[in-house]
Amino acid sequence: MDRLSIEALSVFGLPPVEFVDLAADLGCRNITIFLQNFASVPLGYPPFSLKDDVALRKDMLAAMEHRGVTISLGDGFLVLPGADMRSFRGDFDILAELGVPRINVVSLDPDRHRSFDQFAALAELAAERSIETVIEAVPGLTVGDLPTALDAVKHVARPDFRLLIDTMHLVRSGSGAADLAAIDPHHIGYAQINDTTLQPRTVNYAEEAMYERMVPGEGELPLRDILAALPSDIVIGLEVPRRSLALAGVHPAERLRPCIAAVRALLTAVSPK
Repeated sequence: MDRLSIEALSVFGLPPVEFVDLAADLGCRNITIFLQNFASVPLGYPPFSLKDDVALRKDMLAAMEHRGVTISLGDGFLVLPGADMRSFRGDFDILAELGVPRINVVSLDPDRHRSFDQFAALAELAAERSIETVIEAVPGLTVGDLPTALDAVKHVARPDFRLLIDTMHLVRSGSGAADLAAIDPHHIGYAQINDTTLQPRTVNYAEEAMYERMVPGEGELPLRDILAALPSDIVIGLEVPRRSLALAGVHPAERLRPCIAAVRALLTAVSPK
């Protein structure tokens, strides 16, 4: 199993077929997707919608088959106040068509109990299409830390509703490798790796998280310990957005190549001998 994935946030709206080719050229067999162009950085990429463009979905499927790349995660699913989770049925149909095995969800609804119930409804709808759901704890959001995310997992009480562990969010919210080691491994379904400093580098946490993370090993996170505490069979997504380099014209391959090398070295270091 090739455990490494390139997360969509790392490529700032690169069109899907180009993203597939990029991953394959870098020796990665997994990518994540947003169904619509998440062009948060003005790099001149054309807008796209995998929801609306049937031809694009066919082209992406053909590219994935040709290059040996699969989608490890469908990202960008939000629980909003008053939202009806049934509105995602069409999205799940498209994800199933693309062979996506899991989705990632966060809540922007400040009501914790309502969010938990919505997670359960979303997970049930996704499961109808054999899609697993993972929940990401993000500081500042309703589910902002590992204990709250575990409470959500216990509330939903489904084997296909599990945790997504993001290394920056994990450490900045006050948890670490020892906390992961204490969790039932089955509760952890996916991980995203990146590095940063222990103290914030910007006033706005979301700004730092969305745009400027660091090459694994160049920051202060205990990445080796965290990887050693994670289940050995989950996908590790490389989520290292580097906006300053992107705006300076550095190609996505050159932004990602040192990150991939660093993560592969870390995975080798923690793998059973």
